[in-house]
Amino acid sequence: MTAAGVRISNKGELWMDLLGSYDVIVVGAGHAGIEAAVAAARLGCRTALFTMSLDGIGNMPCNPSIGGTAKGHLVREIDALGGVMGIAADATFLQSRMLNRGKGPAVHSLRVQSDRQRYHEYMKRLLERTENLELKQGEVVRLLSENGRVTGVETRLCAGYAAKAVILATGTYLAGKIYVGEASYDSGPDGQHAAVGLSDSLRALGITLRRFKTGTPARANRRSIDFSRLEVQQGDEPVEPFSFMTDEELHNKVVCHITYTNEETHRIILENIGRSPLYGGKIEGIGPRYCPSIEDKVMRFREKPRHQIFIEPCGEDTDEMYLQGMSSSLPEEVQNAFYHTIVGLEKLEIMRPAYAIEYDCCDPLELDASLAFKAVPGLFGAGQFNGTSGYEEAAAQGLIAGINAARTVQGKEPVMLERQSSYIGTLIDDLVTKGVMDPYRMMTSRSEYRLTLRQDNADTRLTPLGREIGLVDDARWARFEADTAARARELERLRRRVLRPAEANPLLESLEQPAVVSGVSALDLLRRPAVSYTALVGVIGPGEGISPHVANQLETEVKYEGYIRRQQQKIDALARQEQVRIPPDLDFQQIEGIRLEAREKLTRVRPKNLGQAGRIPGVNPADIAVLSVELAARRAREGGETR
Repeated sequence: MTAAGVRISNKGELWMDLLGSYDVIVVGAGHAGIEAAVAAARLGCRTALFTMSLDGIGNMPCNPSIGGTAKGHLVREIDALGGVMGIAADATFLQSRMLNRGKGPAVHSLRVQSDRQRYHEYMKRLLERTENLELKQGEVVRLLSENGRVTGVETRLCAGYAAKAVILATGTYLAGKIYVGEASYDSGPDGQHAAVGLSDSLRALGITLRRFKTGTPARANRRSIDFSRLEVQQGDEPVEPFSFMTDEELHNKVVCHITYTNEETHRIILENIGRSPLYGGKIEGIGPRYCPSIEDKVMRFREKPRHQIFIEPCGEDTDEMYLQGMSSSLPEEVQNAFYHTIVGLEKLEIMRPAYAIEYDCCDPLELDASLAFKAVPGLFGAGQFNGTSGYEEAAAQGLIAGINAARTVQGKEPVMLERQSSYIGTLIDDLVTKGVMDPYRMMTSRSEYRLTLRQDNADTRLTPLGREIGLVDDARWARFEADTAARARELERLRRRVLRPAEANPLLESLEQPAVVSGVSALDLLRRPAVSYTALVGVIGPGEGISPHVANQLETEVKYEGYIRRQQQKIDALARQEQVRIPPDLDFQQIEGIRLEAREKLTRVRPKNLGQAGRIPGVNPADIAVLSVELAARRAREGGETR
């Protein structure tokens, strides 16, 4: 492959026009593809982003929301590194809520209802205006390669495009198939075309593909819902933004509603369960364990008398409503019947029936922590193609894949986030070390370090890295430095400011807390669970340059200082294991004392260090002990040879 415009033979059957040459090509313009393309372009790579349809950029087929439990952490981390999802969510949200406020700060997670159409428009305009980035509508049907290395892509129109790196972010389009009852047909989400042909090209390169599935609830007309009979779900005021760069005051624009299924709903579903392609055996793909269809819920949790349904608007300028929690693949007539048994939905008019979609994805064990394929140089995977579910998980992977594709092209070392550094690191480490048996969903329980990986401190954890990589611009860096300095000043002020009993006791009495008999520092007062930072500054006055974000972060760190210190000790211990590198040429089969299962798992995953090896399912502590001894002996031999 040489210059643009050259016609080259495609296996002697067709002629392919070579129309362009790029540093990085991204296939798919969903949430993963957007982050990947923007990151690569901003890092100075000439980038092309291919999508089946320009009208499907940033589509939200599964639900019109961003964030949620643990997912909100991912969005904050994407933003802290210089990604775009958080800024787009703030610009297009309809309602904002902080989940889990009744629990500790480690699990507080922001979730917003987004205007689906405006989110698409925002992202499309962003991509159109990003330097070094070209948007192209076209279906990629084949990867071009030479000697096993990816060198570009070919579209259905027989157009070839050369590339030094290719990122696959195909979402649910790859060999996508829709199921509604007895009906099934090849399709992507929301009636868009499926990507047909690319799967065969991937198999030809030796990539293992598997079938996963996901589902989407029905969309209905607002006028057919009796909102007077539903529970009202208000947003939070004041609104806390996703992005650390959002300055303007945000306000909720809509309310959401809640209703429930009942025994009659369940009876109709059970009577028709044989007509579900999932239970009838037509669907081969494995569905998400933590986001089941309504028929799955009814079958698996028969003791539950009802299941919650969230009625959420798809946008500010549409009457289309999304019925969250009711994905299904039952026939349309059955959907009509069971929806009409639900309070407030008795006269529901379905605009888009619920459906299941089955699609091809890779085995993430074939990737390394940079999201590059180990056996196919130049090829990266991101998003649902890697076996995950969710917009936020996809965007996080897209950002890392985009960064590393660019760094590969530029001859730089890849960026591999450690699981103790971030939820993004946890997500990727789980994928490439443990693999997945069903679509992976991020949850706070997946991290051993929840108290240090809070959403409020994502900037302190990751923005310096984003700056080093080159994605954090001067404006964001100036904001970060100002916030860091303000937090340090305020912490010192609280430490030095001593309150006399006459100053402290009125506050403590108002909070029904024990009085003090001698002077007490403002810092010690803030350590008390009942004393908030807001209440404290009501006595001592506000600190200089303290934004609500910095105040929240400072209060959390002060109140949980002891717990955070103990967790940091565990992180430091793990870091020592992570520093014990495993040579890429190490033959695990030759190490006596490691069990056969562990040898096979270690050989397949090829962990880069001792810490990662210990997280591989099927590798136990005894295996790690033997491996550790072998690595120490190897280092000693190599050291002796060097001397």
